[in-house]
Formats: sequence, C-alpha cells, structure tokens
Amino acid sequence: MKPGIHPTYEPVVFRDKAGGFAFLTRSTLTGEKTVEWEDGRTYPVVDVETSSASHPFYTGTARVLDTAGRVERFEKRYGRREAR
Repeated sequence: MKPGIHPTYEPVVFRDKAGGFAFLTRSTLTGEKTVEWEDGRTYPVVDVETSSASHPFYTGTARVLDTAGRVERFEKRYGRREAR
C-alpha cells in the first residue's frame, strides 16, 4: 500500500443508543466523544441508531409476512385474470 493516502485504522467503541450495547472494534471512523473502556483505556466513541442488540432481525421480533394470504386477498378483491 502507498503510505500517506489511507485513513487511519484505530480502535473505536461503537455504542447502540437504543439498546445500551457497546463493542470495541477497529475502524476508520472516529468520534469526537470519548469513553473509558473496560480495559482502562480511553477510546473515541461512535453512537449508532441500531445494532445487532436492537435490530428486529437479530432480536427475533421481526414480523413474518403471510404472502399466501396477501395473494388470496388480492385475487378476491380484483378477481383472477383469465388466460387469453
């Protein structure tokens, strides 16, 4: 890699505002706020709206769509098209 053209890749804490969940990882993102982590060091923190701790897909609260029922309702409402 060429020196001087890539962003810095440093440890950053990502904090989920909805779930109160935080994790330490490496990223090119930086935050203006800092937080003291469990290891006693201070890291920049980036607040995110949702993460695996609060997203419905990961928490199991996602709704399952009844596609068969939707098709039946559509056919009932608009009728089935006849083949030409």
